[in-house]
Amino acid sequence: MANELQGFDIGFFTASADLSAKQYYFVKLSSETQVTVCGAVTDKPIGVLQNNPESGEQAIVRCLGVSKVSADATLASGDVIGTSADGQAQPISLGSETTVHVCGQAIGAGASGTLQTAFINVTNGRGA
Repeated sequence: MANELQGFDIGFFTASADLSAKQYYFVKLSSETQVTVCGAVTDKPIGVLQNNPESGEQAIVRCLGVSKVSADATLASGDVIGTSADGQAQPISLGSETTVHVCGQAIGAGASGTLQTAFINVTNGRGA
């Protein structure tokens, strides 16, 4: 079962598109006040979307802390994760995938297509 804890959330962004089906996906800035779902593994996520806003509504983004994530691949406990091409979490290989960004670490294990628990830390902004 996926879990969450109080984290560092930013609540002054708005959704630049309908994100009502993208809760727990990685999002990126689309302007200085708007976010949208990551659309490439090389995108620079600002965090994980915590709510399900429609276009123009408030988007709450977790930048640091424990969050649920939508898994695009099977995650093992301890996997370093980044965004997939559709904004979901996927494992990344440190040192070999130099164009992706480290977004956190999986806590526990789970199958693709499920919600998993992860420690999110997008504040370092470094590539793998």
